[in-house]
Amino acid sequence: MTGSPLGTPGTPGSPLRVGLVGYGLAGSVFHAPLIAATEGLVLDTVVTANPERQQQARAEFPDVRLAAGPDELFDRAAELDLIVVASPNKTHVPLATTALKAGLPVVVDKPVAGTAAEARELAALAEERGLLLSVFQNRRWDNDFLTLRKLLNEGALGDVWRFESRFERWRPKPKGGWRESGDPAEIGGLLYDLGSHVVDQALALFGPAASVYAETDIRRPGAETDDDTFIAITHTNGVRSHLYVSATTAQLGPRFRVLGSAAGYVKYGLDPQEAALREGHRPGPGWGAEPESLWGRVGSGESPVTGGGRPEPTLPGDYPAYYAAVAKALLEGAPNPVTALEAAAALDVLEAARRSAREKVTVTL
Repeated sequence: MTGSPLGTPGTPGSPLRVGLVGYGLAGSVFHAPLIAATEGLVLDTVVTANPERQQQARAEFPDVRLAAGPDELFDRAAELDLIVVASPNKTHVPLATTALKAGLPVVVDKPVAGTAAEARELAALAEERGLLLSVFQNRRWDNDFLTLRKLLNEGALGDVWRFESRFERWRPKPKGGWRESGDPAEIGGLLYDLGSHVVDQALALFGPAASVYAETDIRRPGAETDDDTFIAITHTNGVRSHLYVSATTAQLGPRFRVLGSAAGYVKYGLDPQEAALREGHRPGPGWGAEPESLWGRVGSGESPVTGGGRPEPTLPGDYPAYYAAVAKALLEGAPNPVTALEAAAALDVLEAARRSAREKVTVTL
C-alpha cells in the first residue's frame, strides 16, 4: 500500500510525490502552485493531453514530469504518494476510485461527486483501504470566512439568526465549456460550482441542514444551465442561511451579511488569493492580506455604508493551509482538513436544492 495516512509514505525524509490530474483553471491556478509551495510535498507529475498546457506546466515547473492521460500516471502508481484530481467534474469519481484502488491517497477538487451517495461510496472505499480522501474546499481558508469564524468564536455577534452569503459575478455572456454545459453528465451550472463553496461554508459554520428551499434560473441568452441561483437553508440549530450564486448580478451585494442578537458583520469584496494566483503570484510574506479599506464592519442599528459599526480587521486568507494540513495528515496522521463525508453532507443540500427548484417545494433532510 502506498501513502497510507497511518504510516509514512515514500522514502523517509523525502517529500511526498504528487501526481496532478488536470491542468486547466483548477490545476494550474490553484493546485499546482499550492502543492509546490507546501513543505513536504513536491509536484512530480502533471497529467494533461493539451500540448499548450503541457508547455505551460513545464515552463512553470521545469522539473515536473508530464503524462498525456491518467492511465499513464496509474501505470507508475508505485512512484507516487498522492493523487490530486483537478479534472472536469464528471471524471472525479472514476479517477478517485482508480487512485484509491491503486493504494494512493487522493485530494479531489469540489464537487467530489455528482451525488451524495457517490461521495459516501468513495468515503467507504477510502476507509476500507486505510487511505486519505480529502476534498479541496479552499474557500474555508478565505479571509472573510476566517474572520467570521473568529467573530463567532468570540461571541461578538451574539446568537446568529441569519447568515447571508453571496458569490456573485457579472458575466452577461456565457463563456461556454463544460462548466456551462446543459448535459447533466457534466455536473455543470452554478449550483454545483459556486454553490459547492457557499453551502460548504454555511454547514462548516452553522452545522447540519434541516430543510432546503431553492430557486434556480437560466437568465442569459444561449445559457444551458443555471446561472442565477438562491438557496435557503434552515439549520438544525435554527440559524437560517440565505445563499446567492450568480453570473448575472449587475450590482454586487456584500459577500457576507451576518445578523446576530448583539451585532451584525458585513463584508464586501472577494478574498484576494484567487486573483493573486491567476496573476502568477505565489504564497510568501504578506500572502492573503487585504488593505484596510476593504475591511468589513461590525455593529448594530446603522448601515456600514453610512459609517455604522467599527472596522473589523480582516484576517489574511490562507489557501496554503489546506495542503499543509494534507501533508501533515499523510506524514503524521493528523486530521483530514475536509472529509468526503463533509462533502457528502453539502451534496445532500445541493441535491435537495435542485429538487426544491424543480418541484417548487421545501425539502426536509
